[in-house]
This record gives sequence, C-alpha cells and structure tokens, in this order.
Amino acid sequence: MKQVDFETVLQKYPSSEREGLIPVLQELQNGSGYISEEIVVKVAAYFKLPTSKVFGLATFYDEFKFVPSGRYIIKVCNGSACHILGSDTLIRQLEKKLEIKAGETTRDGMFTLLKVNCLGACALAPVVMINNEYYTNFDEEELNTIIDECKKT
Repeated sequence: MKQVDFETVLQKYPSSEREGLIPVLQELQNGSGYISEEIVVKVAAYFKLPTSKVFGLATFYDEFKFVPSGRYIIKVCNGSACHILGSDTLIRQLEKKLEIKAGETTRDGMFTLLKVNCLGACALAPVVMINNEYYTNFDEEELNTIIDECKKT
C-alpha cells in the first residue's frame, strides 16, 4: 500500500467544494487500505461537515472499507454463471481453510475473503481473483495450493 500524505490530498480539493469529498476519501483509502475513524474526523473538519455526514456518505458506497484488508484480497465471484458452476462451494472451502467468513480478514492480516457480484469473466466461471490475478478452471486441490503458496510469501 502506498503511503499518502493527508495534507497533500486535501490541497487538491478546495474545502468549499464538497464534490471533492468522494475523491478525497478514495485517495486516502488507496493510501491506507481503509477509511479509519481518524480519516473521517479529519475529512469532516476540512469540509466543515459533521462526521456523521462523512461517515454516512462513505457507508453508502460499497467501495469504502472501514477495517484494514488483508495482504491478499480474495474475491469469489457469485454472479449467475459462477453461482451455477459452484462459487458457493469455493466460498465454503475458503472459509474453512482460512477459518473466516466471507467479508472477514484473517487474524494475522494475511487474507481478506470477499463474495462479489461479478468479476466480469463469466465465460470462465467460476472465477476467483486474488489481488489483481484471476484464477479459473481449477479444482479444490489447486485452490488449496494457490492459498498455500500465498502463505509462503
């Protein structure tokens, strides 16, 4: 995760223009991986808004996260094609192997498991994305191997 200087980000967006609120939150999340309480408070102060307004806006959009993500973000597609071809089985397998539920991060901060609506690769269903790499046409054993390899790095 690249570090982002809070003041540098804010200087790009005038405090009087609230259209900058979402881009500011996006840039700050890109730098830290999530929106912390501290970020909400500072952004609210900068835009002269109640923290409840900033938090309310951020919770409206699925892209904003309020807890740190794991080093490896595993997205399991649960769109129609993937669902029909067994994405639920993959999710259960990963939940068991990682000892977390979809939407959670492992205690060691290594993995975050997410069930997503679509990864845009329906013809290759079922699809799993780990960070920005797609995995398709694999069996349970291959998925275990992929996760084990991630654990080694």
